[in-house]
Amino acid sequence: MSARQVVFLGTASQVPTRSRSHNALMLLWDDLGILFDPGEGTQRQMTLAGLSASQITHIAITHFHGDHCLGLAGIIQRLSLDGVPHPVEVVYPASGQVYFERLRRASIFHDRATLVPRPVRGEGEIAVTRRDDVRLFACPLEHGVDCYGYRLQEDDGRRMLPERLEAAGVRGPAIGELIRQGTITVEGRTVSLNEVSEPKPGQSFAVVMDTRPCAGASRLALGADLLVCESTYLSSEAREAHVYCHMTAEQAAQLASAGGVRRLVLTHFSQRYLSLEPFAVEASAIHDDVVVAEDLARVAVPRRRA
Repeated sequence: MSARQVVFLGTASQVPTRSRSHNALMLLWDDLGILFDPGEGTQRQMTLAGLSASQITHIAITHFHGDHCLGLAGIIQRLSLDGVPHPVEVVYPASGQVYFERLRRASIFHDRATLVPRPVRGEGEIAVTRRDDVRLFACPLEHGVDCYGYRLQEDDGRRMLPERLEAAGVRGPAIGELIRQGTITVEGRTVSLNEVSEPKPGQSFAVVMDTRPCAGASRLALGADLLVCESTYLSSEAREAHVYCHMTAEQAAQLASAGGVRRLVLTHFSQRYLSLEPFAVEASAIHDDVVVAEDLARVAVPRRRA
């Protein structure tokens, strides 16, 4: 299986700093490359991170505030410039259609990329798209403008148990036949898939960006192997976070802990904080596995336990 990891292209919130570029992150998941919220400078950050436009299969915009979308125009033009041969699905809040169109054709260029718009609307859990054994869905967040978080969910499967296979006499090509058909006959006896395997929950990734704590954030985080969550503020600025529809590091950790998240990654930091160490301290007091993202860092999606 290919590496499943997140590459953080930018970790700043509204204003970039000397060490933090505007928000953007790329999820690499087998043959998928989902670029979330490309802010200004995303093309250059991709180059520094060793990523190419041809790796992008999807682009997902949580909302149309500038620090989450102003790099979209350049990314779209780069897809054409590099001659990316596959269609690229672009997911975004439907209410921001006019902003998508403006960014789609922001300047003159030779437009030869194939984009597949996937505008998102509605409440609750919204199915966005499916590719093979994974699906992408969205949930609305609370940010004062239409804003959606996203979750990539792998289908549940079965883990084959070698000792049970051997005991049942299922070997070689017969194993594949059993997986495909669900049952197989061995020496006059019917063996079912459930007899020689156990449930294997699919891996999951969620991104919760620019929101207060809310039901949508909780739904996205529930049981996630890796949660990327905004933590614009520290708890000392909790009132300001609420007013401006953001979260603190403490609230992000509470979200992760309540949802049974395995690994939490904090990002989207206000320019006022020169050091990010207090974010790690605040969140780690509540959740065991916390990573404070830095620009160009790569964070792996934890493997499911055997």
